[in-house]
Amino acid sequence: MSAPTGIAGIPASPPLEKKPVKFSNLLLGAGLNMFEVTTLGQPLEVAKTTMAANRADGFAGAISRIWSRGGVLGFYQGLIPWAWIEASTKGAVLLFVASEAEFYVKAFGAPDFVAGISGGMAGGLAQAYATMGFCTCMKTVEITKHKVASTGAKPPGTMATFMDIWRREGIRGINRGVNAVAVRQVTNWGSRFGLSRVAETGIRKATGKEGGEKLGVPEKILASALGGGLSAWNQPIEVIRVEMQSKTVDPNRPKNLTVGKTFNYIYSQNGMKGLYRGVAPRIGLGVWQTVCMVALGDIAKQWVEDLTGDKVTAKH
Repeated sequence: MSAPTGIAGIPASPPLEKKPVKFSNLLLGAGLNMFEVTTLGQPLEVAKTTMAANRADGFAGAISRIWSRGGVLGFYQGLIPWAWIEASTKGAVLLFVASEAEFYVKAFGAPDFVAGISGGMAGGLAQAYATMGFCTCMKTVEITKHKVASTGAKPPGTMATFMDIWRREGIRGINRGVNAVAVRQVTNWGSRFGLSRVAETGIRKATGKEGGEKLGVPEKILASALGGGLSAWNQPIEVIRVEMQSKTVDPNRPKNLTVGKTFNYIYSQNGMKGLYRGVAPRIGLGVWQTVCMVALGDIAKQWVEDLTGDKVTAKH
């Protein structure tokens, strides 16, 4: 059957098809995210959050502070259930919304590059409000509630803390800082996607693969790691998010924090340096996420296909 032709015999573009969101794709994303966060992901997250909440600490000071909270286990505060909930739902929410948004943006005639960024940003926004808001809030609460222990009292457990916030502040308390999370996710996915593509173009030029040849695993990791690392330019949003969710007591901190009030407070207390506290572990976290998604992607893809009998079509 011949391809459809357009005006003057020019081949017409194939009709735009909406790709189904497959269970195997969601399982692959959830599995890789769960592995990433349970290994190095949560320790780096804890280090990043501790530095952002205690901006007078350097990296060594943050490590010492974390260790004093419980040794090795101190680096895994907030893992169960909050980081696990976030990781397991990340792929489902993000992939579904990103896929839908990308389809409709393409239907309006946008090129693939614009549609890809738009889909990623929409997925990041949905993920922030659907699951990441309360998960990041509770992880930050877990990491910053250590002042209770310093008084000699036993700090409340995870669910007791959750229920206490729910009783006192309701859904707004559980989702404190969610607007900052949304801004971070949108800028993260937009810049990470774009910067990774720029890095990939540079690598193709350097290796003579400008004709579309397949990149090797080390080259894919390098391109994605550069994109992930460079996207840490928006670290001030992350520090603002941590401060809004932090349980650290400071009489100088304004009541009813907004993103703008929090920015002014951090800048007045710690300057521009304070707004970039925790950027080093965040870059490390971006690189580790990349290594997990790219280097382990093929192994995980094969395992999911064997388990479900369904061909995985998601990119990693």
